[in-house]
Amino acid sequence: MKKVANNQIEGRNPVMEALKSHREIDKILVAKGAKEGSIQKIIAMAKEQGVFIQYVERQKLNELSESDNHQGVIAMVAAYKYSELEDILEIAKTRGEKPFVLLLDEITDPHNLGSIMRTADAVGAHGIIIPKRRSVGLTATVAKTSAGAIEYVPVVKVSNIAQTIDKLKSEGLWVAGADLGGKSNHFEADFTGAIALVIGSEGKGISRLIREKCDFLVTIPMVGKVASLNASVAAATLMYEVLRQRKNYGDK
Repeated sequence: MKKVANNQIEGRNPVMEALKSHREIDKILVAKGAKEGSIQKIIAMAKEQGVFIQYVERQKLNELSESDNHQGVIAMVAAYKYSELEDILEIAKTRGEKPFVLLLDEITDPHNLGSIMRTADAVGAHGIIIPKRRSVGLTATVAKTSAGAIEYVPVVKVSNIAQTIDKLKSEGLWVAGADLGGKSNHFEADFTGAIALVIGSEGKGISRLIREKCDFLVTIPMVGKVASLNASVAAATLMYEVLRQRKNYGDK
């Protein structure tokens, strides 16, 4: 995965040029109350391209600014280049393996994404898919938390997770969602075929639409007092069950 030199673009003209060139932008921070013509043009272009816009206090931009000339707008670009869905499927084909991918539904914590990437590399997953909106991107924090896995695990950013699920199904993948309402626990599920694991957000879990798109839902059995697991821990638990079944570790 190729690293991008800078992951922060400051100022109206630089941000506008980044949008014109269709550079991969995770989100644009705009000062609250900024209404100048150029700012409105940036907002319009960003919305047209599906780029997430976050309105923040000007003091926040002052703290983030490296140039001291942000002019009320800072664009956060990916620290690493994203891959395409076809790249993930091709990796599986090249290895002679059934596709094994992760779909992350609105994971916003960079530490969780980095940790998931680290485990994905360890178990041999072929890639990770994230949505463009309401999701953390490939930031410097994600890169650091991944402990180097960001160099080896392709990440695809898509506009519509539901449509992407349909695409994966057309390619022969089964889609399994991690959900407290699952009818069976993950030990009972069959993960030996081509599989896409769906992991929900830290607070809300899998969204209703995505839950309905899953072929089946699985739950992770817990006997303690806490009712849920951290997203990266849940993802790791399921990923290692996929590895166990595929490699025939233990009894199944």
